[in-house]
Amino acid sequence: MSDFPPAARVARIAPFQVMEHVKRAVALERQGRSIIHLSIGEPDFTAPEPVVTALERAARDGRTQYTAALGIAPLREAIAADYLDRYGVQVDPARIVVTAGASAALTLACCALVDAGAEVLLTDPGYPCNRHFVAAFDGIARGVPVHAETRFQMTAELLERHWSQRTRGTLLASPANPTGTSIPFEELERIVGSVRSRGGFAIVDEIYLGLSYDPAARSALAIGDDLVIANSFSKTYQMTGWRLGWLVVPPRLVPVFEKLAQNLFICASALAQHAALACFDEASRAVYRHRLEVLRERRDHVVPAMRALGFDLPVVPDGAFYAWLDCRRFGDSDALATRLLEQAGVSLVPGHDFGDNDPGRWMRLSYATPIESLREAVNRIGRALG
Repeated sequence: MSDFPPAARVARIAPFQVMEHVKRAVALERQGRSIIHLSIGEPDFTAPEPVVTALERAARDGRTQYTAALGIAPLREAIAADYLDRYGVQVDPARIVVTAGASAALTLACCALVDAGAEVLLTDPGYPCNRHFVAAFDGIARGVPVHAETRFQMTAELLERHWSQRTRGTLLASPANPTGTSIPFEELERIVGSVRSRGGFAIVDEIYLGLSYDPAARSALAIGDDLVIANSFSKTYQMTGWRLGWLVVPPRLVPVFEKLAQNLFICASALAQHAALACFDEASRAVYRHRLEVLRERRDHVVPAMRALGFDLPVVPDGAFYAWLDCRRFGDSDALATRLLEQAGVSLVPGHDFGDNDPGRWMRLSYATPIESLREAVNRIGRALG
């Protein structure tokens, strides 16, 4: 067989270093070490009982055939109803595209909107895979350095300063990974207005919106129907391995996304779609409301605790389950993460995965773990740091 090279675009997609760090932590655990995982961006909760029961029922009833590429109608209608109930936004179910997770949703969005050589503005730091969704379609992901004074988020002023003739649009996340911070709604309106005036697109990743600690949090859908919104059942509904998400797309682009979904994915998991209907039952909603308060309790413990150890945490997260720690007092984040893993048995993620904006200064802590484990992790880190 001939020795042929991979496509050139593969070289532009960096390894997912978070997973490499996690692999080392798991290896130590298998050797018998006690490891507290504060690294993976995954809820420690699982789907509540009504959702599991719905999955079992769907399997017994044989609901395993392909569905429509856009998803089953009852689920699209339930998602639309939830937007109205939760955020007061009227969404036509015809605009909803059910996908195989938010990753598939953002893959579809970039396939539909990003031309080869086109720039897309993202925040730095930011979720690393977002850069790679752009690169996968030969676009150029241009990181915009963001800092504590803007809550590590994009602003209209920053977007306008970095917009160039090659810029096609922006991909934003609110609340964001790795910082757990949101874009104030008024600022998001200004950003969208600026993008519109330049004839560009705006993709807003809202997969952590349901884990916002602000009861007045709003969806970007309230700004207009010309945005592309990505969401997921992974985080808010604690269904990471079920691989189910969705997009809300402008009405005129529904046929475009349907054609791409038909060809690239055929459909999302039929069983997961039928089970996800139970996420919107009142019994499930009550579970999710309780779990959000549990996450809030964990945040309110870990933020002052890490500050007391000497870490600077300039912005308190208002959503998701991440804290973005300034660790410069203790040296480079990569070396510190290795030290804490090896000496203390605590796994955190160094900042190098999330961009080029002074990554050696920052670490991400995921508090998606029981508070007892958080307390023990803080104690271990304190002992390791003396």
